[in-house]
Amino acid sequence: MSIFRVLSEPLRRQILLHLAQGEHTVGDLAVKVQISQPGISKHLKVLRDAQLVRVRVDGQRHWYRIRTEPLAELEAWLAPFRMITAQRSDDPHGEPGEPRRNVPGSRRAPEAERPVGGRRSSHHRA
Repeated sequence: MSIFRVLSEPLRRQILLHLAQGEHTVGDLAVKVQISQPGISKHLKVLRDAQLVRVRVDGQRHWYRIRTEPLAELEAWLAPFRMITAQRSDDPHGEPGEPRRNVPGSRRAPEAERPVGGRRSSHHRA
């Protein structure tokens, strides 16, 4: 499973955020994320298979921690897109190359604001 598919699940992202603070047991994570231990274990298995977490066994306890290597690879992949986001923040009206919507002085109103049938007022009936 790709790292993008793994991280597309909000609970897994939430688990990683907790693990970014340090090691946690399955029980700790289940309480923090508010799901059952079997449920958290399934998500941790997916994260482990994607090599995003490591597990350390200490007797009966399994301690999970985040692995930074795959995240560094993800960060490197995202780097070119940071330039695009920086450019977009310079354009107060949206993404470069997209038509402007709800901008004072723009020629066309968005679809939701146009009168039905393209008429400007209700007194022009056929």
